[in-house]
Parts: sequence; structure tokens; C-alpha cells
Amino acid sequence: QVQLVESGGGLVQPGGSLRLSCAVSGRALSSYVLGWFRQAPGKERDIVGYIIWSTGNTYYADSAKGRFTISRDNAKNTVYLQMNSPKPEDTAVYFCAARGYSGYGNTRPQAYNYWGQGTQVTVSS
Repeated sequence: QVQLVESGGGLVQPGGSLRLSCAVSGRALSSYVLGWFRQAPGKERDIVGYIIWSTGNTYYADSAKGRFTISRDNAKNTVYLQMNSPKPEDTAVYFCAARGYSGYGNTRPQAYNYWGQGTQVTVSS
């Protein structure tokens, strides 16, 4: 069993910055992929990006490339989503999720077994 707890959401101005955290507990994370997803009202849950814990390799959706960065802290068992220059269209509930690593990452929410409760991010002036 893996438990995930997100934090750091809130109101941010367009062009500002915000860092989300996801504290992970449970099994050894070296065999997991940690993903960040988001869901806006009335829309599907979409991938923001993911990190392969053992290698640190990352993947980003086109909407996140160049603005968002995913990182992890092994000592704290925490994964981060650094959001730079957010836009109003980034407004959503952000979730972190985990799945076992089998040699490749995955962008589908259905592929992830464990989810946090989500944290609201609102980008507005």
C-alpha cells in the first residue's frame, strides 16, 4: 500500500510560481513511477508529467513543457511539481499518483493504482 498526501495548492497570479508537494509513504519508492495529474471542472483528468523514482527521468505533457518541473527528494520521500509562469488555464485540482515501474512510464490515469486527495490550484489575478 502506498499513501500520498499533496500540499501547496492555492491562489497564484499569472506569471508567478507555485510548488506542490506530494509526501509518499508505504513501500520502497525505487520501484515506482510518480505522476502528477490535473482535473478542471467538467474536464477529464489529464497527465501533467511523471518521474521515474529510481532514475529521476521525467516526462511532461506539452502543456507543461518549459514551465513545470517535477523532482523528487529521496530523503524526504517527496515529489514536487514546480509551476512557473502559470496561466489561468492551469487552474485545476492537482493530484499525485503512483504506479509500479515496469520499464516505462504511463500517461493514463487508469494505469495508476494509488492517488492522493488532490489540491486546488487557482491561477487568477
